[in-house]
Amino acid sequence: MATTGSGGRPRTGFVVSRPTRADARRNFDALLDAAREVFAAEGAGASLEGIARRAGVNIATLYRNFPTRQHLFETVYLDEVEALGRLAAEPGGLGPWDALESWLRQFVSYATTKKAIYDAIAHRAEMFATGRDMIHAAGRPLLERAQAAGKARTDVSFDDVLFLVNGVSGANFVQEAQRDRVLAMALDGIKAPG
Repeated sequence: MATTGSGGRPRTGFVVSRPTRADARRNFDALLDAAREVFAAEGAGASLEGIARRAGVNIATLYRNFPTRQHLFETVYLDEVEALGRLAAEPGGLGPWDALESWLRQFVSYATTKKAIYDAIAHRAEMFATGRDMIHAAGRPLLERAQAAGKARTDVSFDDVLFLVNGVSGANFVQEAQRDRVLAMALDGIKAPG
């Protein structure tokens, strides 16, 4: 499905189309980062003006990049999915367990953002199915690599791991530090014994 990308450029399928000029790309990325943080903290009804302020741009720049609130929601979601794919493809020299752990921590960020905007984009079943397929294609090999290296339990499936981590990300923690502690306990449950 084609939609309109940043600056009115066509966005084909479910891929985020970033501006080509460096300054426009910086603004675009700053808006996505700000939207992710604000939606996670305040939910889908958060002020677009607040997002623009947090990104250090004016509201016209936000609307030039994201003509509608819906477009911003969808782009934030897709950008999170693509970030998971990039992290899996470029583990940065991390060993099998560290690469999996780093990816799962990023997954918690994705799940938190998705939870905040889910109702606003729930009608996009095809987009979610594509996102789910991309997440599985990115994360499953990381788990299999960690299992093959003896770093992750072999009696867990990738779906098991996602259910566990989704449970952590879906909880309403009082503090981020508490979420990090609970996530660390969940990750310990995935590690191979010894």
